[in-house]
Amino acid sequence: MVAGGRRFQPRAGEKGGAATGPSPVDRGRAGSKHHLLVDATGIPLAWTLTGGNRNDVTQLIPLIDAVPPVRGRVGRPRKRPDRLTADRGYDHDKYRRQLRQRGIKPEIARRQTEHGSGLGRYRWVVERTFAWLHQFKRLLVRYDRRPDIHEAFLALGCCLVCYRRLRNSL
Repeated sequence: MVAGGRRFQPRAGEKGGAATGPSPVDRGRAGSKHHLLVDATGIPLAWTLTGGNRNDVTQLIPLIDAVPPVRGRVGRPRKRPDRLTADRGYDHDKYRRQLRQRGIKPEIARRQTEHGSGLGRYRWVVERTFAWLHQFKRLLVRYDRRPDIHEAFLALGCCLVCYRRLRNSL
């Protein structure tokens, strides 16, 4: 890394940049991972960017904390969901306890159990939102070395998904 202005910049020959890591599914190539928290209709509420080798569950609590307050009824605005549906990658008792302390009911499939828990009935909404986001090639293939630029494009993609959902519902 080389100092460039107020932040460190990757050197000219450095591959990948920050927020990348060896992907466990792509022969160890450097890659990034998008983490999303969506509502029941697939609208992105919070998102983060990490290296490809980061465990999904490490981003669960930061995603919950990143959800903005929801305006609506008179009174204190809602900030947290009633329940959270997730796949086996998020099955850790420590995080289940933290969710319950926040007043969120965890609906997380248990590891090392047979498939058919029924969570796929709700989980497909998140996968559909990932498909909407990855229609933007700049998010599907990471060209940017700087993570702040890629995260900005991720935020832009989430805004476009929200806009398209709104436009189609009218």
